[in-house]
Amino acid sequence: MLALLLRRLLQAVPLLLGVIVLNFTLIQMVPGTFLDVMTAEQQVTDQAMIDRLRVTYGVDQPPAIQLAKYIGSVAKLDLGYSYRHNLPVIDVLWAHLPATLLLMFAALLIAVLVGSAAGIVSALKVNTWWDTAVSVFAVLCFAAPSFWLGIMLIILFCVKLGWFPVGGMVTIGLDGGWWTQAVDILHHLFLPALTLGLFYSANYARVMRASMLEVSRMDHVRTAHAKGLKHSAVVLRHMARNAMLPVVTLFGLQLGAVLGGSIVVEAVFSWPGIGGVLFDSVMSRNYPVVLGILVLSSVVVILANILIDLLYARLDPRIKAH
Repeated sequence: MLALLLRRLLQAVPLLLGVIVLNFTLIQMVPGTFLDVMTAEQQVTDQAMIDRLRVTYGVDQPPAIQLAKYIGSVAKLDLGYSYRHNLPVIDVLWAHLPATLLLMFAALLIAVLVGSAAGIVSALKVNTWWDTAVSVFAVLCFAAPSFWLGIMLIILFCVKLGWFPVGGMVTIGLDGGWWTQAVDILHHLFLPALTLGLFYSANYARVMRASMLEVSRMDHVRTAHAKGLKHSAVVLRHMARNAMLPVVTLFGLQLGAVLGGSIVVEAVFSWPGIGGVLFDSVMSRNYPVVLGILVLSSVVVILANILIDLLYARLDPRIKAH
């Protein structure tokens, strides 16, 4: 297990370097800089000041030198400086990333639980109305855009029923201890996580169904039935565990997509994550923040996939030999 961890960490270094080079190159191809935005907004009009800012932020240097300096800064855990926020980029991200990670992993938890349960039911009740209902559910969840689903949930549960707040992460002016604040955050989190989780649960339902049907035809399952084990024990111990391997693989592959999809949901529910910061940074040409978000998102996805590899090796010991 330790050898697998070290091997994955070593493989992550060139991958992260390639992400930095690719993102930096793409941003350099985008027309306009933050100085153009500042000039258009009448924040700076003096040409001497513009030239001084150009030198201060290093945009007067060739792109290759800027890239080399940026890679060196990232190696020192320095993601640059945000002129828009007047703060280091790492401080800006640290203020908003926890909210995005909370939404992302809550949505994935809902997607895995709902999708896996639906897939198991569909496989056990194959070619029945249960199977048809799960298939319809998967198609509807996958076909409905996440922003539309979020708006519909807001209209139903917030406007009509009044069960949940319309947006935000916490109730303004809430007094109480950590337990009260945690419950309040979960209250705000439910609808955004449900919106994002239902969209991805469709994939887990279809993958789990196919995997359960494949495992059900294996010899060890027939042997377990022949030994007289209860049907529930056979399903949970002998079928579901082996069928979870493709689901775990899909979990790792979808982390990047969920992180990108959470940005749309954040806008619908006014969730204070990195989505709003990214949008504002792109519009204001605040490229250090854009690069910082891309780099940090890549690190999160890489580390999460390493954990998925370790979990996969735990579920299937044969992986340790490769």
